[in-house]
Amino acid sequence: MSTLKETLRKKIDAHRPRTTRLVKEFSDVSLGEVTIGQCIGGARGIKSLVTDISYLDPMEGIRFRGMTIPETFAALPKVPGKDQPYVEGFWYLLLTGDVPTMEQTLEVVADWKKRSVVPQYVYDVLNALPDDSHPMAMFSSAVLAMQRDSVFAKTYASGKFNKMTCWEDMYEDSNNMMAKLGPIGAYIYRKKYKNNKQIAADPNLDMGGNFAHMMGVDAPYDDVARMYFILHSDHESGNVSAHTTHLVASALSDAYYAYSAGLNGLAGPLHGLANEEVLRWTQAFMEKLGGEVPTEEKLKEALWATLNSGQVIPGYGHAVLRKTDPRYISQREFCLKTEGLKDYPLFQLVRMIFEVAPGVLTEHGKAKNPWPNVDAQSGVIQWYYGVTQYEFYTVLFGIGRALGCLANITWDRALGYGIERPKSVTTAMLEAAAGIK
Repeated sequence: MSTLKETLRKKIDAHRPRTTRLVKEFSDVSLGEVTIGQCIGGARGIKSLVTDISYLDPMEGIRFRGMTIPETFAALPKVPGKDQPYVEGFWYLLLTGDVPTMEQTLEVVADWKKRSVVPQYVYDVLNALPDDSHPMAMFSSAVLAMQRDSVFAKTYASGKFNKMTCWEDMYEDSNNMMAKLGPIGAYIYRKKYKNNKQIAADPNLDMGGNFAHMMGVDAPYDDVARMYFILHSDHESGNVSAHTTHLVASALSDAYYAYSAGLNGLAGPLHGLANEEVLRWTQAFMEKLGGEVPTEEKLKEALWATLNSGQVIPGYGHAVLRKTDPRYISQREFCLKTEGLKDYPLFQLVRMIFEVAPGVLTEHGKAKNPWPNVDAQSGVIQWYYGVTQYEFYTVLFGIGRALGCLANITWDRALGYGIERPKSVTTAMLEAAAGIK
């Protein structure tokens, strides 16, 4: 048995009594009231989900297993000769809450390599789709196609399902999927944008390095991939992709059914498409500025003109955060220390907007949070390294987000969380509660 799985087993055994006690002894403890605005407005802010994988703090940003983003990147074992950590080590952290040793990390690296061969039928499905299919539709289809090999589904169908041990099957499905998502994403990219000239996997590389290799993008794009997947991995359980994955899995659907559904939510313009839209806006904004990096005064005038016309500055503001998104800072620091990228005109514009826009937005007075989120930075890096196909960016997001979603549903099954089934009310009931006659 692998170190990761055995460590996870011990963590689960230690955690189960905590959940059981809360249900048996404290089920009636109130966590707050639900307002009509929350009910109609998408359940925003309602405390009704449980996850120990990550937490979004308004001032510190996302915490992975209690660790801030800088702490996470500093603690995890790094690929030799590289600046960024192994994605495989981060997976160990998300599942167990423990920072892995290099030995434990390399064990996951080796395990994923064994699991990484994509079945031919998946490629057959992708090749059968129309050439103009959206890459996210292709990605979701590939994940769904792999359901035929689900260990979880096979155990359930055999009549041997056990709610105390079913997490092990979810764990197997999740590892099998994580090992294949990078190769599948790279295959879709080469098929759609590189005349289907595929690049074979390099068995000597880790997950992030092999993804860059199969994409056909030179270093340091391998570090970009590692950083990008970790930064986009999880964001509590209430965002659409994570919540959808959790919801579908709560019906005892396997990981493939659940994450394919989560990807379909991620594809929406109010979720995963945001980084594409921010990049498009930034490029159009630069064209309005004459295609050159402006002076600070000219940039202020342009930003004010944008706001006074009733438009927003995309990538600025966040529903929860009340400071600069640490994910933005991580990518900004990467750009500032990378030769070529730090002088790239489009990044120079992004850098200047970061320095000027918060002051403009604060003076404007309508933004609750004048600071940038992750989407304000991520697209520029992809563009610089030649990944200039906007519609593919959500696939990159989807590879990373799988880390959090799959870690969460493994723990969902370990703790025996029930099927999710909120109660609905009618508009008439809301009107009665509001005293409207």
